[in-house]
Amino acid sequence: MARPAFDLEVLRSFVTGMELGSFAKAADRLGRSTSAVSAQIRKLEDQAGTAIFRKAGRGLALTEAGETMLSYARRLLDLNDEAAIAVQGLAAEGIIRIGMQEDFGEVLLPKVLGRFARAHPKVRIEARVGRKGELMERIGMGRLDLAVAWDDGAAPAAAYRSDIATVPVGWIGPADGAMSNQREAEPLPLISYDDGCWFRSIGTAALDRINQPWRVALTSASLSGIWAGVSAGLGLTVRTPLGLAAGVCFLDASAHGLPELPSIRLALYRCEAELDPVAERLAAILTEEARFVL
Repeated sequence: MARPAFDLEVLRSFVTGMELGSFAKAADRLGRSTSAVSAQIRKLEDQAGTAIFRKAGRGLALTEAGETMLSYARRLLDLNDEAAIAVQGLAAEGIIRIGMQEDFGEVLLPKVLGRFARAHPKVRIEARVGRKGELMERIGMGRLDLAVAWDDGAAPAAAYRSDIATVPVGWIGPADGAMSNQREAEPLPLISYDDGCWFRSIGTAALDRINQPWRVALTSASLSGIWAGVSAGLGLTVRTPLGLAAGVCFLDASAHGLPELPSIRLALYRCEAELDPVAERLAAILTEEARFVL
């Protein structure tokens, strides 16, 4: 039996409709009639050979096969668009400067740089991994074109921000569950950056609300120092599950008698509202890869 060759334009209508929550909106976005998009969706379901949609109240929802189709459709469109940009952008040259916080630089940078370099071999990327304050200062001064960082409410007025995802925040402890030299009646030992940060502030505020005594057991100028202290059982820290080091784990707050913590947004910051097309492609890759590792 011959395998179907899915039409990329049909897949684009499908993905756009799911992202906008309406195929009528997708038709408007793509410059097609609603009936034309509806015909494309029927064609896609025929090609798939199985139901993609199911009734959900007055609307439609995806079946399990539909969810799988949506995932592959996004990947196929990404590859198509990447191929088109790669062919058209082989002659592009220049420098793009990007920044990332330590939390995700190690897991995100290799994937981003690999994808972008294959499409634009003549464009040089200057990458910087650092603290949020330093990255925002460089964005504000125009010394970074793009930066991926936590949105803790502190950013220069000159920066343009777009949300990538909302990420849970919680308590991080040693993977083996052992806290060295910790007695039940003693204040909870905490580990944080040496000059404090948003994570430490929301953690201590949450502990204060439940009248849980705490003390700063260790401060570090780097995230690797924080992970080392937590892994050694010297205390707990507050971060997200993204980029956890070996030897530490995300704790179940209720099981350990710890307060729940608010989520934080991960954002893409730009030095300008609109960048050149090559930099815009890098911004898209940064956003896609960040969402993937989450």
